[in-house]
Amino acid sequence: MNRYLTAALYKFVDLPDFAALKTPLLALCEANQVKGTLLLAPEGINGTIAGPPEGVRAVLAHLRADARLANIEPKESWSAEPPFLRMKVRLKKEIVTLGVPGVSPVQMAGQYVKPQDWNALISHPDVLVVDTRNDYEVAIGTFAGAVDPRIKTFADLPAWVAREEQAGGRLSAQSAPNSGNVAKVSKSRPKVAMFCTGGIRCEKSTALLRMHGFDEVFHLEGGILKYLETVAPEDSLWTGECFVFDERVSVGHGLKPGPYELCRSCRFPIGDTERASPHYVKGVSCPKCFSATSDAQKQGFAERQRQVALARERGVAHVGAQMPAKGEPGAGDA
Repeated sequence: MNRYLTAALYKFVDLPDFAALKTPLLALCEANQVKGTLLLAPEGINGTIAGPPEGVRAVLAHLRADARLANIEPKESWSAEPPFLRMKVRLKKEIVTLGVPGVSPVQMAGQYVKPQDWNALISHPDVLVVDTRNDYEVAIGTFAGAVDPRIKTFADLPAWVAREEQAGGRLSAQSAPNSGNVAKVSKSRPKVAMFCTGGIRCEKSTALLRMHGFDEVFHLEGGILKYLETVAPEDSLWTGECFVFDERVSVGHGLKPGPYELCRSCRFPIGDTERASPHYVKGVSCPKCFSATSDAQKQGFAERQRQVALARERGVAHVGAQMPAKGEPGAGDA
């Protein structure tokens, strides 16, 4: 039975008093048994929370009582187990870290494209489709034909944009994509369609491109999660699973939890291929990190896994069982 409501949310909005919002927000979450992570910054709010439905809705009502957040639209999903074991409200410089001064999604974000219109856009031969997520997210699923910048963190994206803007790069005025994926001469910069898990990174990345002089920049409204919720599998251009920043690890069409788990050592998603490896030990190692950790570290991970198993047998929560944070939390990202 699905007892826990998860709400992934973000909004870019001017919050000069963001620090003053922390204490009452944290107190309300704790009073309502709501757990997860929320980030507050001068540019807005971002995060994912989960708990009893009435508790989550009380927190959302509290946020919407602030006129600046009145139209916040969380993405909701359900689970049988609690996705988070702690509640954190953090103060940050940015709600999703890009590290480029002057980039304002409130004023400069690209054009929204609804999920039902996304297929037509990205199927057009003159549109360059860019996945703005981190490499470990792209590895388990993406849109067919999308460019993977192969970034480790979102803050690496500006450097990738700069490289691609160089003469002959995919974002340069001298080249544009076509259906054969071969560069052709163009007098203007290419049209660019960008996407991410829940929409937050897309807003900032499209603002970045507009700062660089791109006029036709689009992003998927609601992100991959809204697409998977809205578009039928038989009409979908999505392949694989979508990584999410909670204990589900990945979701597919209809936002159904996928087959991945998380390596508790390196925090990368693990599928059937990794589980079949002799280097995979649950809670200890996987093929990606086996050679990068010492015997002493592996022993520590093994003891933690033993304690997690004991706690599960006793029916109590163990904080070591929770997915460690990997990058910014968010509507997937965040």
